[in-house]
Amino acid sequence: MSGATVPSTPAGPGAAPDAGGAAEPGAERPVEPGALLDAGLFAPVRAGTPVEAATSDTAWLRAMLEAEAALARAQAGLGTVPEAAARAIGEVALGGELDVRAIARAARETANPVVGLVRELTRAVAAHTPQAAEYVHRGSTSQDVLDTGAMLVTARALRLIRADLERAANALARLAARHRDTPMAGRTLALHAVPTTFGLKAAGWRAQVEEARARVDRLLAGGLPVSLGGAAGTCAGYLEYADLEHAGHGGPGPRADAGDYLDRLTDAHARETGLARPVLPWHARRTPLADLGAALSCATGALGKIAVDVQTLARTEVGELAEPGPTGRGASSAMPHKRNPVLATLIRSAALQVPAYALVLTQSLLTEDERSGGVWHAEWQPLRECLRLTGGAAHTAVELLEGLEVRAGRMRENLAATGGQVVAERLAARLTPLLGRRPARELLARASAEAARGGRPLGEVLAGAPELAGLLPPAELDALLDPSGYTGAAGPLVDRSLRS
Repeated sequence: MSGATVPSTPAGPGAAPDAGGAAEPGAERPVEPGALLDAGLFAPVRAGTPVEAATSDTAWLRAMLEAEAALARAQAGLGTVPEAAARAIGEVALGGELDVRAIARAARETANPVVGLVRELTRAVAAHTPQAAEYVHRGSTSQDVLDTGAMLVTARALRLIRADLERAANALARLAARHRDTPMAGRTLALHAVPTTFGLKAAGWRAQVEEARARVDRLLAGGLPVSLGGAAGTCAGYLEYADLEHAGHGGPGPRADAGDYLDRLTDAHARETGLARPVLPWHARRTPLADLGAALSCATGALGKIAVDVQTLARTEVGELAEPGPTGRGASSAMPHKRNPVLATLIRSAALQVPAYALVLTQSLLTEDERSGGVWHAEWQPLRECLRLTGGAAHTAVELLEGLEVRAGRMRENLAATGGQVVAERLAARLTPLLGRRPARELLARASAEAARGGRPLGEVLAGAPELAGLLPPAELDALLDPSGYTGAAGPLVDRSLRS
């Protein structure tokens, strides 16, 4: 890293000149230590989380080296690469350290990092076991290595995401059970609608998280394929080198059955990597990436829904929920009294970004020919950001939900804010048999407006309505106006959700 360089930029007015004079445009200067590190300054949702390390440049490079080692082992298992050569390639690929920055810079000349990676790996294998060097990357192509490496990185990131989604769902299950019958105002179009329970809200959050986790499970169970296609998806290079090996390196030999050999090679490569076996090479069929984008968008969407609700219910004038956290978290740089809902903010920021990155993955379905000039290349960074942001959001959601403060008393206070109007629907249903549907609704509309204008409880206005004289005893009217008695099937719905 110390020898890495980046293009210099002309010094602006008042800038101090470099030692030895001003640099010429296009010249290079040493990079400051740490300048190449993506520390997550503008992506705090994933900064310091497990998914960050799992998707780093180093992790990606190691995954591509694992793909190379796995290919050599698979070919050795079929007798088309010497066992000793496969062992040497594996030892160097999995034990050595290549210069990530140098490979990245070399990729400017080849449009992908695999060419430089293969060159450096071959050089390292030649230094370790000279006779093994010719078997590095045998019959393969850059896209096979990068796509297989991408699926390995993805599998590791998805396992982290899945574990955090499970913890979040478990925390929500506990909240739903604990607050099964805790009444709160249901809100539609930002206003009080009818009563609900916080348990039902938490159960709804959990259902969406579980749906997201099921999508991740499906990907882990078979949606992450190994890539094995060769130069243009025909696997010709793999077959040709297999024939040469069978002929003892001496020229044309009996061609192995192409379909049988390819089946066995693909099966072996899938076993070695732990990835799924595709029916066809997928160089130009980018469905796995589109599926990934959709699943990660759904995951962050589920978590984002929770974050938006927490932000809304944590408002000063609502105060029904509060985030956990140590003293100082959520501090404002200007307003000492504030304690901002930072966990929900981080989650929501991720949920807004992932679908945009995922759109690039979906657009990659429109790739031309057998490999695209730019479409394939456009996938790499958006895929990584989708994984990073989703992993960061899921990890943050665990902390939020395991420590979420539920203020049941404030929920009851807010239920009373409309003076009983939150149960107007219930009153309409009960008064319809007594007055008729239209007169009942007209009475409630008038009474609600009068109550709002005068700041009086709805029950007080209705108690003096001549239409109800002798029809509705005061005790019965009071019971109908109790919001906690009008939560419908919220409790049984929570029970049903938790049983599922």
